[in-house]
This record gives sequence, structure tokens and C-alpha cells, in this order.
Amino acid sequence: MTRLLIAAGLSMAVSLFGTKALIVWLTRLNVGQPIRDDGPQGHQTKAGTPTMGGLAIVAGTVVGYVVSDIFGGIYTRSGIFVMLAIVGGGAVGLMDDWIKVVAARNLGLSSRAKMAGLLIVAFGFAILMTQFTSVHTTISFTRFDNPGWEIGQLAWTLWAVLLIVGTANSLNLTDGLDGLAAGAAAIGFAAFTFIGFWQFRHLDVYVVPHALDLAVVSAAAMGGIIGFLWWNAAPAQIFMGDTGSLALGSGLAALALATSTQLLLPVIAGLFVMETLSVIIQVLWFKRFGKRVFKMAPVHHHFELAGWPETTVIVRLWIVSGACTAVGLGLFYADAISSGFTA
Repeated sequence: MTRLLIAAGLSMAVSLFGTKALIVWLTRLNVGQPIRDDGPQGHQTKAGTPTMGGLAIVAGTVVGYVVSDIFGGIYTRSGIFVMLAIVGGGAVGLMDDWIKVVAARNLGLSSRAKMAGLLIVAFGFAILMTQFTSVHTTISFTRFDNPGWEIGQLAWTLWAVLLIVGTANSLNLTDGLDGLAAGAAAIGFAAFTFIGFWQFRHLDVYVVPHALDLAVVSAAAMGGIIGFLWWNAAPAQIFMGDTGSLALGSGLAALALATSTQLLLPVIAGLFVMETLSVIIQVLWFKRFGKRVFKMAPVHHHFELAGWPETTVIVRLWIVSGACTAVGLGLFYADAISSGFTA
């Protein structure tokens, strides 16, 4: 428990002060976020807001995780590999953000280049996990044997890649309003902090040897997001950019894979799923019928154009995210109770 508190607290402090330093530095360099011309017109006032704030989140997460080991912890391969997934996703996003601000346009890496970067991160994580840890190569809901469909290392690697790339892009789509993605991601990492610690307390049932270290990684990521959110809350003084969204999306998926809760992830990350589905529905419906289902996709823009104030959209979608996470944790705990053991 001490490691969890230290990781979260230190990460939050590093991110809190690091984000402020980034704001000052990027403002001095006149480095700001270009805004899409086809987005809501009200967003044009945000043009020039510093971006790449995800750097502070990643830095805080790394520092919180590394320093927490001084207080009786032991670094594990699983924990390190999840951290590498977070850093790797952040690196891909950083390249994308940097090209955007240097070119002063809302286009960074090409879609192929960004996908290639994410695939390298995802395949790297999956291969490291299957070759150097005892990760269960099953498709699982609340634990490795529920439902526990064994698919082997090769298929699990492909499954891991799909989950990481999909989650990273889902979080990226959600990052369109001040604090929306950050708040929802913090709730998701809080859930995996609980899941990791619970699995550590019941190691004989869940058989996740590195569960405590995974909980520490998750707590550090949560702290980093909260520190950043102080400055990212509406009206945002800085955006996380792809640096943050790709790092956090990769981290959530990596934690789900490492804790054998892959099928629980879409429930916990229900808001990200909803945002992604809104884009898919919009595109498919328009191609088929030439009409739009939503005023604009992702769906948070639909609510804006329907007349909801931005802060109302953000808070209500945070509530949706919290409700989805509560359902996910409820299902996780219900499985534990049905298995005959408690805290």
C-alpha cells in the first residue's frame, strides 16, 4: 500500500509542476495546437494553446514508479514492460505532436506512419510479455480462467496488438474537449490500481505474480493524469496531445493484458468505446445513406452542437465513464464473491 501511495503522490507532484513548466516553456517558444477547420467553430479560440502536455504525464508516471521501489518494492518484468508500452505510445504521439506544431497545421504523422509506430509498440510489448513473463495466453474476462480460452502465444500476440492499437486510438478520439480524456483515463487507471492490488491479495486465485507492481504502475499513471488535469481542466491551459492520449491508451490496454482482464477493459473504458462507435456509425451510415446520424463525430461534438455548454458535456461524460467503470469493477468483484472469497 505504501508503494501505491508514493507512486501516485510523487507522480502527481511531478506532473503538476512539470505541466506548469511545460506551459511556460511552450508559450515562450510560441508552440501551440492548430485547430481543425472542420471542427466546432467555438474551438477556434483554442488555437495556439500549448500541447504535448502528455510529456508531463509520462514523466510523472515514470518517476513515481521508479522511486516507489525505494520503499520496499521490487521491479518486475511485467511492470517494466507496461511502462515501456506507456513510454513507447507517448514517443509515437510526441513525434506526431511535434510535426503538428512545427508545421503549424493539424496534421502530424501520416496515418500509416502513426499506425506503424503503434504496431511496433504493441508487438514489442506482446513479444516481451510472452517470452519473458508468465503471462496467461488466454482470452479472459475477470481472471485468466474466466472464460479462459487458451489461444497460444501467436494468437495472443495478435490479440494484444489489436487491443493496444484499438485502445490507443479510442482514447485519441475522445481527446477533443478540455479534460475529457484525462478525467476518464484517470478513472480507468484507478480501476486497474484496485484490480492489481486485489489480485496481489489473492495471488493463489488470479495467478498474476507481478500484480502488485502492475498496481503501482497504474497508480503512478493515475497520479500523473491528476497532476496534469489541474492545468487541463476547462478552460485548458495546455492539451495532452497525442503524446498523452497514445501513451495512456497503450497503458490501459497493456494493464488489461497483463492482469488477464482484456474483456473487462471495454466495460471499464466504456466511454472510449462509445466515442469510437460514434465515429464508425457516422462513417458507415454516411457512406450507405448519404446522411449523418450525429451532428458531428465523435459524439462529444454532437452534444456541443446540440447546444450543451462544453463543461456540461465534459462533466456528464465523466459521469458516464465513472458509471462504466463502476459496472466493470462490480462485475470483477461479483466474480470474486461467486468464487467464494472476499478481502
